[in-house]
Amino acid sequence: MKRFISFFIIFLSFSINAQENQQTLDQKINQSFHNATSWFTDTILYQIPITENISIPWVLIILVGGATYFSIYFKGINFSGFTTAINVVRGKYDSVDKPENKSDIPETIKVEGDGEVSHFQALTAALSATVGLGNIAGVAIALSIGGAGATFWMIVVGLLGMASKFVECTLGVKYREIETDGTVFGGPMYYLKNGLKEIGYSKIGKGLSILFAIMCVGGSFGGGNMFQVNQAFKLFEYVTGGEQSFIYGKGWLFGLVMAIFAGIVIIGGIKKIAKVTDKVVPVMVVVYILAVVTILVMNYTQIPYAINEIIQGAFNPTGIAGGIIGVMIQGFRRGAFSNEAGIGSSSIAHAAVKTNYAASEGLVALLEPFIDTVIVCTMTALALIITGQITAGNEVSFEQGAILTSKALESGISWFPYVLTVAVILFAFSSMISWSYYGYQAWSYLFGREKRTGNIYKIIFCIFTVIGAAATLNAVIDFSDAMVFSMMVPNMIGLILLAPKVIKELKRYKTAIHKNS
Repeated sequence: MKRFISFFIIFLSFSINAQENQQTLDQKINQSFHNATSWFTDTILYQIPITENISIPWVLIILVGGATYFSIYFKGINFSGFTTAINVVRGKYDSVDKPENKSDIPETIKVEGDGEVSHFQALTAALSATVGLGNIAGVAIALSIGGAGATFWMIVVGLLGMASKFVECTLGVKYREIETDGTVFGGPMYYLKNGLKEIGYSKIGKGLSILFAIMCVGGSFGGGNMFQVNQAFKLFEYVTGGEQSFIYGKGWLFGLVMAIFAGIVIIGGIKKIAKVTDKVVPVMVVVYILAVVTILVMNYTQIPYAINEIIQGAFNPTGIAGGIIGVMIQGFRRGAFSNEAGIGSSSIAHAAVKTNYAASEGLVALLEPFIDTVIVCTMTALALIITGQITAGNEVSFEQGAILTSKALESGISWFPYVLTVAVILFAFSSMISWSYYGYQAWSYLFGREKRTGNIYKIIFCIFTVIGAAATLNAVIDFSDAMVFSMMVPNMIGLILLAPKVIKELKRYKTAIHKNS
């Protein structure tokens, strides 16, 4: 801990002495970051031209195609398994879904609480990493580019993504590894390595697991860290006065403070502090939803208009570059970033669940995209549209992100933006902690589980927190999308090859339910 604090004091002193002012420091950090990542982001986010004016990121084709395939392959599990999933969370099948090993697991997943976790705890913990800035800032960004119609396609990708989430989280539990001290290690790294080895693709599985782990580490730095702190800073700067704010032009300072707090949690023991964050974050989710519902109730007469705008904009967009395809792309892109279905990250968290049937957790996991994208994102979009913050084809700067949602809430009750700011900072902090664990798991898979190697990752993670707050949102969004979407490629290959294993797990669980009913 002393070394960590000393490191950041030295980093702060160097930053201040090396620059004439803080704004110049932000500019130089941003330029250096852009130069270092431009080639990678250009490659991963390469746009496949469809017509002269329309193109689509190649990774979205894999994402949507894979989700559609799983929806068909599992005969609409997104819908047919919905009721069962709710019953599992409610505890209706606890007598069925009971592990043979009843001993406590003292060090399961650091962000989920003590010992083994229930289905409900696993769901809420995973949601704390997905429900947040993607719903607040991401929706505003998508609508500003693709218009109200992007909402419809976000809902579509959310519904399709439920199937992908079911597959990856079932596999995450099935192929998890548990050490002698009870520590659980799971996620795509393990089902790619162990699962593909089981079906005769040992070398391919090992290669894909390493590739995924590398990208997961990068994803923890990008979407799980930089994007979070960047949007938290932008909103904090806005509500404290914008250009007149004491923090204006000092993104690096905000990032440094967040990095110190994150470092204390990561190095000082996530398990104990997570007891607080696991209680605070769900409360802030409820508070945010209540704030949005308040706006919708106050403007209930405008809701039919907003729904009409969404439907019309989805199929008959006006003033949108790329027309209907352009709207679809924005909806798919933001929806995918929000719920992370098909990317594999959530399976790392779900792997620690207390269960004897892998498919039971897969069913629970399919609720994530529904809650995250279909419910929360749609509510945010409705609030933005009915308050006039977003109109079809009215493109705004990326920098507006969460600020647009803040203005929407402010139109109803003047002090709502302050509530949103607190929620955003807590959402960002919670997501950063969760993603630091995901990244740490991947880092440990690559470099071993020794304490020294883990500390190296944690320091690098905190440095990226400072960079994320100082960089422009354009650079952060592109890097975040590139890293997160690149995780999807090896993960999706594994999901398709291992889909028959998931079928067997689902049948086994359904049989167990039937016998005990």
